[in-house]
Amino acid sequence: MSYANAEYFNLPEKDTRTAKAKRKQPVPTLEQIKHVLAVMPDSSPIEKRNKAIIAFTLLTGARDSAVASFKIKHTDFGNDSIYEDAREVNTKYSKTFTTFFFPVGDDVRNIVFDWAEHLKNDYLFGNNDPLFPTTAMGLDDNNNFAATGLSKNHWSNASVIRKLFKDAFTLAGLPSYNPHSFHNMLVSLGEKTCQSPEEFKAWSQNLGHE
Repeated sequence: MSYANAEYFNLPEKDTRTAKAKRKQPVPTLEQIKHVLAVMPDSSPIEKRNKAIIAFTLLTGARDSAVASFKIKHTDFGNDSIYEDAREVNTKYSKTFTTFFFPVGDDVRNIVFDWAEHLKNDYLFGNNDPLFPTTAMGLDDNNNFAATGLSKNHWSNASVIRKLFKDAFTLAGLPSYNPHSFHNMLVSLGEKTCQSPEEFKAWSQNLGHE
């Protein structure tokens, strides 16, 4: 075997370009996400939390791992912003930055605001408690394990949040989208909304980009 024989296993240039081509990932529209929020139930604390998670992801573009680790103190509704502190929030590349709420509607902001107030006023959560706590489990009347409310713990990972997104879109009769698709949707929204390269740069940095 000579070194030149290895060239036999290389793909033709045309096939190499095809394999390396970047394909645009499907993203939901703003109208689709708002439809999902409109049809989501919100009668129980767990349903309110699930709805607030989707609204929060739309409002901030935060990644699912970060959403799972936010504390109440990281929100600032007076300035319509969140502080993604890498010491406590699981941000990408451990970056710390402030994100201001994206202009996706006061109705979306109000869902998140009402949820945070619900935690503080009705459940007496403090600033160091999770913004999106896990589900508390216990025994029901038949001694079967069942959801009993909210705990004061963070999720260890974002798998539950990803399933929540899938279930919400299925309930709304729409194709399933993962949390990161909201991030990409906000990029597309910025391309349509921003009127100058400087505005789009600021929009991009608000998503945590360099």
